[in-house]
Amino acid sequence: MKIALIQLNPVIGDFENNCAKIILSAHQAADLGCELAVFPELAVSGYPPLDLLERASFLEDHEAAVNAMILGLPPISVMFGCFERGLEATGKPLYNSVFVARNREIVHKTRKQLLPEYDVFDENRYFEPGPPTTLFSCGGLSIGVTVCEDIWHYAVDDYRSRPVEALFDLAHQEGCSLDLLINVSASPFHRGKSRIRQTIFSSLIDQYRTPFIYVNQVGGQDSLLFDGASLALDGSGQTIARAATFKEDLVIVDTGDWSGEIRNPQEVEEVELIHDALVMGIQDYVTKSGFSKAVLGLSGGIDSALTAALAARALGPENVLGIALPSPYSSRESLEDAEALARGCGCRFEVLPISDLFDGYLKSLEPMFTGCEEDVTEQNIQARIRGNLLMALSNKFNHLLLTTGNKSEMAVGYCTLYGDMSGGLAVISDVPKQLVYELARFINRSGDIIPARILEKAPSAELKPDQRDQDDLPPYELLDQILELYLEDGCGRDEIVDRGFDPAVVDDIVRRIRINEYKRKQAPMGLKVTSKAFGIGRRLPNVQNYHG
Repeated sequence: MKIALIQLNPVIGDFENNCAKIILSAHQAADLGCELAVFPELAVSGYPPLDLLERASFLEDHEAAVNAMILGLPPISVMFGCFERGLEATGKPLYNSVFVARNREIVHKTRKQLLPEYDVFDENRYFEPGPPTTLFSCGGLSIGVTVCEDIWHYAVDDYRSRPVEALFDLAHQEGCSLDLLINVSASPFHRGKSRIRQTIFSSLIDQYRTPFIYVNQVGGQDSLLFDGASLALDGSGQTIARAATFKEDLVIVDTGDWSGEIRNPQEVEEVELIHDALVMGIQDYVTKSGFSKAVLGLSGGIDSALTAALAARALGPENVLGIALPSPYSSRESLEDAEALARGCGCRFEVLPISDLFDGYLKSLEPMFTGCEEDVTEQNIQARIRGNLLMALSNKFNHLLLTTGNKSEMAVGYCTLYGDMSGGLAVISDVPKQLVYELARFINRSGDIIPARILEKAPSAELKPDQRDQDDLPPYELLDQILELYLEDGCGRDEIVDRGFDPAVVDDIVRRIRINEYKRKQAPMGLKVTSKAFGIGRRLPNVQNYHG
């Protein structure tokens, strides 16, 4: 039997186009001789639909779309994720389900049992855990179906239920073998995620020695970036099929000899995966939001350079407008670097000086500022002038404004609310400073796109004379280490100090993170590439006084 693993990039709530993609791909699979086509979790609605699930019209339109789609499928078995209403009088009204359609009928249903409620996931808000599932037969094979988190008890210790174990117990009770395990998924990417998945898959194979198929969603959805990377393993754990990463794809597995198609024969560097994730994330967020072009400020620094290079690759350089906004403190070299960067990326470039506007602000404020020392206020005025001008260009020309702040700066509040934080998408807000440089060097493997001087010079906001980031912050090498321990690994202050870090430095960083929570809550949505990003997966009060 041939099985098609089909990873699609849906748009949340676009039932017509999502179903059209499923129908078209299923027919392609049938034309290629497949008896079973497998699609990702919630393929009909897209994942995650969030509070759209609370709208009666959304549920009705989804149900109608599923019923209509089934009539258009080819006469093979088609497995796809959708939600369904439960008829029970208790519990939540919906299930996160997988249907198998054949000959215009639903022949099998599996309901997701383990509903994640951590980080970016909140499925218990909407869904009821499903009961133990049954097996279904196709092509002479007895097949067990799981939905995403149902196999994650190998990585998450909080689960008492073991859906995979229950499937094998059921097969034993029915006196049959379980020939194939399938997992349909919507599993977002982050740094290190592929290693976690591989550990889970290896644990499954080691325990059950049964072939395994994993089909994952692809595409950007708000802050979440789905990498696809669908695959099939034989009973020994050998990879026999692997789909592309960050692209829609269809690969075939032949169960006769357990062979298949491998798109990426070699392991991909993590920096390349993050690069591809960000490019896809920009492209999908911009286009799915109804834009086609983007604008951003080019300071001549590394962060705006990386953001521009990524945007040019995502949208096409002709669709990216870079604006230099020099102030009295901007160096000639920075303006030159900004222009060289625009040339390297191939994007459009303009210069809008802000010195006169800055002088006007100072003159207006002079009566009230008399007797006050110059401080960060004057620096922030420059950032806010730039934010206003960039937003004006965004409004006038229908360009989405991209912000350029990195995760290290966002963490400690080294950014200006309503200034450089103004925009529609924070492209690198989950990229630590050290990773910014790593990504920039990766981009330059294909040519001198980001000027060498940008990579070599000391980072500076250039909001006062001779300013350098390290005048106000610990060295980024040190800062990023502490931030990763505190934000991603969940280490407390004392645990970080016990690892050899200066207590005063740790206290200062923790303090900055705590007092700038309110800023980050007002930042534009960012693309998630680490295990813990600022956004929906991090829920802390703005006002609190815990120092640990």
